[in-house]
Amino acid sequence: MTSTSNGTIFTNGRFFQASQDATAATFHSNLVVRDGKIAYIGDSTAAEIEKYDSQGFPTQDLQGKHVLPGFIDGHMHFLMLGSALHKLSLDGSKDLTEIRARITDFAKQNPDKKRILCRGWMHSMTDGKAEASMLDDLDPRPIYIDSKDLHSTWCNTAALEEMQVHDIPDPAGGSISRDANGKPSGLLSEASVLLIVWPHLAQVASMEEKMSALKSAIAAYHEVGVTGCIDMAMDENAWEAILAFRDAEGGSLPMRMAAHWCITPSSTDSERLKQVDRAIHLAHQHNSHTSPDLRIVGIKVICDGVIDACTAALSSPYSTNVTSPDPIWSAAMLDPVVEKACNAGLQCALHAIGDAAVTLAINSLEKYGKPGQRHRIEHLELTSPSDAKRLGALGITASIQPVHADPAILRAWPKLLGPERLKRAFAYKEFADNGAVLAIGSDAPTAPHAPIKNLYVGTTRRSAREPEGGDEPVNEHFKLGICEAVSAATLGSAYSCFADERVGSLEVGKEADFVVVDMQFEAEGLLKAVVKQTWVGGKKVYEA
Repeated sequence: MTSTSNGTIFTNGRFFQASQDATAATFHSNLVVRDGKIAYIGDSTAAEIEKYDSQGFPTQDLQGKHVLPGFIDGHMHFLMLGSALHKLSLDGSKDLTEIRARITDFAKQNPDKKRILCRGWMHSMTDGKAEASMLDDLDPRPIYIDSKDLHSTWCNTAALEEMQVHDIPDPAGGSISRDANGKPSGLLSEASVLLIVWPHLAQVASMEEKMSALKSAIAAYHEVGVTGCIDMAMDENAWEAILAFRDAEGGSLPMRMAAHWCITPSSTDSERLKQVDRAIHLAHQHNSHTSPDLRIVGIKVICDGVIDACTAALSSPYSTNVTSPDPIWSAAMLDPVVEKACNAGLQCALHAIGDAAVTLAINSLEKYGKPGQRHRIEHLELTSPSDAKRLGALGITASIQPVHADPAILRAWPKLLGPERLKRAFAYKEFADNGAVLAIGSDAPTAPHAPIKNLYVGTTRRSAREPEGGDEPVNEHFKLGICEAVSAATLGSAYSCFADERVGSLEVGKEADFVVVDMQFEAEGLLKAVVKQTWVGGKKVYEA
């Protein structure tokens, strides 16, 4: 962080304060930071500011720029984001030919890398095929390609052999694609990624590589105005690296983090509950009292897959292949895990994309959740009207990622779901209108991590990826107002992890976490907004 005196006076700004219902905002002109916290916000005269000026505080004239609370990414994967920033991006590839060309070029430019790690592939880019033979002639080194949603990994033969996949049976909740002879063919999906691919890559990566990735993630977040985040798949590997990085940085990080411990769908109740015990133990060690800026707050359970791969659990079959996959977790598996977490005071974050998985998740939280625990459901991409109402009634946070609603990546959805079901996709406004707290995140690195472009999609339902692509808005009637969206990406995310007493809004006594933005405060202008400065705890951590 850049050191300052024990305070700073900011004048001539437009400091955001949302109304109680987040549908409107007021803007104040001045803000004073003292000892890392907000000491004053308002529209004072020069004379009233003098008492701070007399204490030797420097003054910064913001020249009319907007100042928003520091963004808090409500759903992300911290170490994976940092690692992804070092991987070859296949985002936007049109077909297999382009993917192969990009990998070939990357391999030639990086002869010293032991493995070729890629990200951003979508099944539609390769007509739903992902076989090792499509990659084997490109390079002899192991090649790992993350799908954009992180629910699948496409490997060449060298990678399959390195992981010794041929000796591993399909894990509970996961699959290893095989050819007619039973030999692994190149694709690992769902729990196979969690239990085989990620642990292997974590084992072969050095601690220096992991710490470099974390440093890259923080720098990337500061550049786009993010001052806090909620990690949604924390495990032993990532946690060890984050603690080591914090120690190396002198015991603190310029990023406030809460984390949900990932519970994998092991084959027995005792194995699953043992993972919850680990989360309970860590939460006792790292909580709002002992470590307020690096906490374990709950558990994460991935209840189903994703719509693009036809692995999200739907109440009716997909329109294209007439399949109707079950959730990864049955109620019999999920309920004991949720019950134990709730009884221990942990927050449950349940990944549920398809409407059948959403019903499963809400049912479990309804049975075992206790008032005020602020449980969450992640994604909520396809929901029934009745379940959309139940969220608010049960006090469940709607953890949403508007960037996943970008029309440019939904072009296959009309065929997959049919036109009627598509009308229920990403029903954000309905969640809010029925009383649910919204927490906006990015799901980085499955999607771009920049929050302002994320808000553009949420408030217009148009594409931030390809704004000139000609895609029609998807379910424009579910869009959010700009004040709602900003609040959901700041105070809503803070509320969702019990951090709203300290951060999430510009109020006296709260931590001085904020972002200075050159922008017009309207939905249509968000794509042109530019982050100029990011401040954490009253210290400037980024300047354009």
